[in-house]
Amino acid sequence: MPKRIRVLIARLGMDAHWRGSIMVARALRDAGMEVIYLGNQLPEEIVEAAIQEDADVVGISTLTGNHMILAPEVVKQLNTKGANEKVVILGGTIPPDDIPKLKDAGIGEVFGPGTPIEKIIRFITASS
Repeated sequence: MPKRIRVLIARLGMDAHWRGSIMVARALRDAGMEVIYLGNQLPEEIVEAAIQEDADVVGISTLTGNHMILAPEVVKQLNTKGANEKVVILGGTIPPDDIPKLKDAGIGEVFGPGTPIEKIIRFITASS
């Protein structure tokens, strides 16, 4: 039996939105993945949980505009702690001009509002 993909989902910083992250978490669970849902967390807490939970993928969500500072910080801390094999994905309202910079900083993929869940599942499956 193949190993189930473990996905950790967190809202980045003190972001108050919740609907999108919960919908994605449920859809990934329904697709057969093991989902660890954290709610609001800072980069340090996301990284520690990702390592402790042995997550394959770290999904972070934001709508507050903190993505250019906090999302790369998650990648940086994972790399510092020797967990650079974990794929980091980002969801939320991200300006198109920021996406290449985020990918250069180590974000595996960015998913904006209205992204079909099948696209997210395909990316995670192919990356894990």
